[in-house]
Amino acid sequence: MKNSILDILEPLTIIGGGDCTVEDIQLARTIAPICVAADGGAHIALSAGVPLTAVIGDMDSISNEARAQISAEKFHHIAEQDSTDFDKVLRHVSAPLSIAVGFSGGQVDHALAALHTLVVYCHKRIILLGEQDIIFLCPPQMALCVEAGTRVSLFPLGPVRGTSTGLEWPIDGIDFAPGQRSGTSNRATGDITLTLERPNMLCILPRSLIQPVARLFADAQAPAQWSSRAG
Repeated sequence: MKNSILDILEPLTIIGGGDCTVEDIQLARTIAPICVAADGGAHIALSAGVPLTAVIGDMDSISNEARAQISAEKFHHIAEQDSTDFDKVLRHVSAPLSIAVGFSGGQVDHALAALHTLVVYCHKRIILLGEQDIIFLCPPQMALCVEAGTRVSLFPLGPVRGTSTGLEWPIDGIDFAPGQRSGTSNRATGDITLTLERPNMLCILPRSLIQPVARLFADAQAPAQWSSRAG
């Protein structure tokens, strides 16, 4: 990866500047102990006493006080304004899995931008951790052990079709697309499998499932992720 600032061989926690708690960061770090802040996320990391490997972004949200508490060599200024700081981190850091906190709460426009970024970086394994939910882009195939009655929401950010087992309302034969059809508040009848034709479907699950989803993504035998959208 030629434009990498960091190449990390274990899961990474990315801390954004949106709403998150110390408990969110602690939970993320049980899976991904190495932490990188996206610009103003450095303030949250400092308040939580979390050591940072790097701070990446356009640096328009970080105070001089925060700068004084972090070694200068850890700052990586990306000046362009055509992408979010979350995008900048994902573009310049290579990791097998990223747990992102501080991106799905707070301002709605920031949360929508983070969801958009999941689709842009469809070739990466990323889990957004929120107050109640986890959100990730469905891989081409996935199998997950869940209890009957578990809420399983599917939300398309582009046209997509797929198949399922273990859902109360199967998705087979349905054309999902923004403004046409979504699949929110479905329920599991037991263990679920999903197969998607395109990298356009978000999966939203209860926060309690972050560990099994992280294990699914970290499994060396798991099906491949999508190819990059680049080009």
